[in-house]
Amino acid sequence: MGEPAAGVGGRGHADVALDRFFEVFYRHRPVTATFTGLHDHDGRLPDWSPDGLAGSRDEMTAQRARLRAAGCPADDDVRTFPLDVDLALADAVLDIAVAEHDSGHFVHSNPSLWTGEAIFGVLSLLTRDFAPLAERLPRARARLQAVPRFLGALPDVLGPAPRDWRGRAKRECSVARDLFGSALPGWLTALRSADPALCTDGDLAEWTAASTAAAEAFGGLEAWLEAPATPRTTLRAVYAHEYVGTDFLELLLRRGHWVDTPAADLLLEASDALTEARARLEEMAAPHGGWPAVQDALAGQHPTAETWLGRFHQRWLECRDAAERADLVTWPDAPLRYVPFPEHVRAAAPQLYYLHYRSPAPFDPVGTFDYVVAPLDGLSGAETEARLRQWNDSVITLNHVVHHGAIGHHVQNHHAYRGASRIGRVAAVDAANRISMFVGGSLAEGWACYVCDLMDEIGFLTPLEAIAQQHTRVRLAARAVADLSLHTGRLTMVTASLIYEDHAFMASPAAQAEVLRNSMFPGAAVMYWLGTRAIHRLRAEAGRREGAAFSLRRFHDRFLSYGAIPVPLIARLMLDRQAGPAGETAS
Repeated sequence: MGEPAAGVGGRGHADVALDRFFEVFYRHRPVTATFTGLHDHDGRLPDWSPDGLAGSRDEMTAQRARLRAAGCPADDDVRTFPLDVDLALADAVLDIAVAEHDSGHFVHSNPSLWTGEAIFGVLSLLTRDFAPLAERLPRARARLQAVPRFLGALPDVLGPAPRDWRGRAKRECSVARDLFGSALPGWLTALRSADPALCTDGDLAEWTAASTAAAEAFGGLEAWLEAPATPRTTLRAVYAHEYVGTDFLELLLRRGHWVDTPAADLLLEASDALTEARARLEEMAAPHGGWPAVQDALAGQHPTAETWLGRFHQRWLECRDAAERADLVTWPDAPLRYVPFPEHVRAAAPQLYYLHYRSPAPFDPVGTFDYVVAPLDGLSGAETEARLRQWNDSVITLNHVVHHGAIGHHVQNHHAYRGASRIGRVAAVDAANRISMFVGGSLAEGWACYVCDLMDEIGFLTPLEAIAQQHTRVRLAARAVADLSLHTGRLTMVTASLIYEDHAFMASPAAQAEVLRNSMFPGAAVMYWLGTRAIHRLRAEAGRREGAAFSLRRFHDRFLSYGAIPVPLIARLMLDRQAGPAGETAS
């Protein structure tokens, strides 16, 4: 299933301009297209050569002109849903993409974006059962064959890169060498032995040769990355790429999150929120001996090894039942099961951006969705106990059920997929390194964090889990402070990590990993706090206006019907009554 073709008789210029926007968007992002369930580009990787990137930028600029000619409104003048919304957000997506290109911060300085695109370009075809494997294998082989050329363009593009970015890419190259060099060929050989009709001997040999060549290309890139990052004379340029600067950050806030507040003012608000959340955490944890003691107690509350995997599904059912009893939201028919990582990626997955919950593809056939977790198989007794303590009942409930697999991302995604906004249906789809469109972030992550608060409100959490949820509020505010501080140049990656260590009780390795991702994707960490806060404020105002007639289910259903678009934009549409889910316009 794909986007409608342009030029349908009788359709307006705006619809045709949006058709063209999506055609260009996915042509330049073939891996994102695969994750979205659009399969016209499954055999390709993007062209990130110097000429390819320059051509992409030119085409995006031309696209913005087409959108304006088709009546794209200014952000402050959006009047109708979904057409005005989609035109404005399409323009914002292009505006941000051009700014990313010109910043030198992304593909021009981050080798991890390249390794992620190449790795998941192949895995997107092998781990998602959207078609019989025999149909997917030739497409995956084509992508494997494209890996050497794709990675070979990197030295001609990459400028100064922070050491930690290069380090992450080197680790991913090492994982990819094993994955493509042995794990995937071995997996396919075993499958063909069990089912000779899967492919011919020649097909297997070609596939294995392509996979081996891809592994060698990753090995060559790893060796290139081992070279000194940059001469001493450009060391300042390396550190400069840790952050994007206030102007670019405020573009992301304004056009991506629809927040006009200056970054400096937002930082003050986030700092106050962090102080308040931390004080509340200490107050809640004090009767239990403090937050470290609560953490220890939570770690001790876990299933046995025999009941561990089943506990996920048990809590999923309990979450759905509790939400239905409290009449919180319409729960879509979207079955989900918790399963171990597939065998062929089991060793690689923990070292990659391999999400446990990667959003279902909106345009692929709907079926039971697999939520993957690392299995306990092969662990020693001590390792099993450590894993169970890490993935305890609180983590299962708050992270893997409420936030991701149940009322959070899973329910939100399926509401979005049925929505009228074409941008809203696809913006929050998980791609190789991040969601497909930045504009979808405040809704997707804001909702998933908000519903953890919501389930706490209705008494679904245990008393200790409620304290854990308060710690999450601390962590969200810390993310906002770190993101805003880092990308306005107030802090370095080293000093930003101390925010997590000193204020959110994170261990140093976890704090450093968090800041690494903050530095790679400016404006992404703040969206959790921004989105959650904006939903709470919208709900409070809607409740104030409607009084006794206010219904949580009606509010949540209408809110989600807009899809993954910026929360402040939804708030404007809902509160001003300018447009509703069916596209009506205020008189």
